[in-house]
Amino acid sequence: MLWKISAVIAGYMVFAISSVLLFNLTHHHPHADAPLSFKLITIAYGAFFSILAGAVVQLIAKQNKLTLNYILAGLMFVLAGTSMALSSGSHWTQLFAMFIFAPVSVLGGFIVFKRQ
Repeated sequence: MLWKISAVIAGYMVFAISSVLLFNLTHHHPHADAPLSFKLITIAYGAFFSILAGAVVQLIAKQNKLTLNYILAGLMFVLAGTSMALSSGSHWTQLFAMFIFAPVSVLGGFIVFKRQ
């Protein structure tokens, strides 16, 4: 059980740390509006790391189902929604996390699952 919880936490950390790095390295504030070009870059970057996060969950958990990937997606959705409720400014980053990155994280688990 602890191994499964660790898998989800590790997957989430892949996503969260990559997000923090993106905004710190580019000097963009995540709750400020951004140009369309940066939003598109964020979608590509976030999708890549969301897929990676889902793959990490599946590789650590070594399950023959995607349950933990759905839990990761739910965690990403809930934490992004909580962040949106508690922050002011533009919410495009949280909306991307909720409606793009969370579902895409399941794809990462699916890719690994199909290769096992």
